Amino acid sequence: MSQISKRVFRGATAGMAGIVLAGALGGASIALASEDTVPSIDEIVIGEDYLDLTASITVLTNRTDIVDTVYAGYAEEFSELYPNITVTYDAITDYEESLTLRLITGDWGDICFIPTSVDKDELSDYFISLGDYDTLSGIYNFLQDSSYGGEVYGIANGGTATGIVYNKRIWEEAGVTEMPTTPEEFLEDLQLIADNTDAVPLYTNFSASWPMGAWDAYIGIAATGDADYMTNTIVHTSNPFSSNEDMTGPYAVYYILYEAVARGLVEEDPASSDWESSKSMMNTGEIATMVLGSWAVEQCKEAGDNGDDVGYMPFPITVDGVQYASAGGNYAYGINSQASADNQIASLIYTKWLLEESTIFDDEGSIPALIDGEYPDYLSEFEGVTLLSDNAALEGEETLFDDINNDSEVGINNNDYPDCEILEAALYGTYTLDEIMDNWNAAWTASQEKFGVEIYE
Repeated sequence: MSQISKRVFRGATAGMAGIVLAGALGGASIALASEDTVPSIDEIVIGEDYLDLTASITVLTNRTDIVDTVYAGYAEEFSELYPNITVTYDAITDYEESLTLRLITGDWGDICFIPTSVDKDELSDYFISLGDYDTLSGIYNFLQDSSYGGEVYGIANGGTATGIVYNKRIWEEAGVTEMPTTPEEFLEDLQLIADNTDAVPLYTNFSASWPMGAWDAYIGIAATGDADYMTNTIVHTSNPFSSNEDMTGPYAVYYILYEAVARGLVEEDPASSDWESSKSMMNTGEIATMVLGSWAVEQCKEAGDNGDDVGYMPFPITVDGVQYASAGGNYAYGINSQASADNQIASLIYTKWLLEESTIFDDEGSIPALIDGEYPDYLSEFEGVTLLSDNAALEGEETLFDDINNDSEVGINNNDYPDCEILEAALYGTYTLDEIMDNWNAAWTASQEKFGVEIYE
């Protein structure tokens, strides 16, 4: 997302709070009286409650590739249980940018994936509470990012682990016998792939822009082994983007990106890369690696006849002899606070059905939303890797990361441009990585000072 659109978005939210909810609670009785009558998601019993409820709801999604097939199939299956609730999907291209504008205009369907541009203290401006955090955190994974003030406003469509999608056959043909555990080992393996195969060693998907932002997901747990890093440590650290001697931390992640580009180990013309075709190219071995969340594994497996060749390796950073991976939520389902009460209840029912009754997590190869769900098979390659999830922010600092991240315009996890800047600098030789990281540190420090942040180290 561009910084311009981010500023427009933040300036347009103030007048949209204070929506009054109304709804019905229990069985098929539909008494639209007060906000207290809209149930929390844990209170709904699928297949028993609200069987007579009539509603038509629209679900916005970024999955343009399967909206008319797989997702339409979910809606059809759900209609067998709730024939009076009509579910229609609307697939959105350039999802983040489009949803930012839709939130401003009030046109974001009944259910949508909450865009990353919505700060935690803005969640209630747009979405209803799905229940209290203490209750739902015992049922669902990955609630942290879409919760605020003890309330849950979104539940993730499953989760992913942080690693690298790779073609096992190509890595074997290149002569790699052991998976890399450090940035330099990974870059050396990419060079072996370039020397010994015809595959693109590392495909950036620069043209699509959003895959570049995926690199930000690795600077926390995967690079530090610290479950507090993204919610606490980074905001209290002096110059967090500086290089560490042991090649850990954010710098080490961006070093891999910069050096892979500078050494010519990526696609010949990143500006002409193509996301949809890259999945089949990974399947056939035309591409050796892509730095993406584990959600991409199943898509690459299904993109051709060589699904067994597609694997998932841990990110190549080691902290005190241990490799780490973060398990985090995908986009979270949020329900429109401006929708009618009937539509809010119907949306709660469909969301719960998707999370607990459908085959969506098997179909997409993701970590289930339910805490007691089974992990996907491809994570078997993470044996010996410590899997952690981000801890909650400190009380009173729930928005501090967002405040500093937005004010500094570093844009971690909500703006693809900084990562694109790294690629362009490496491609054209305009800046060194140290120069870019120094600029980020200076901006981060200025924002820390502005918000009166105490520096711990």
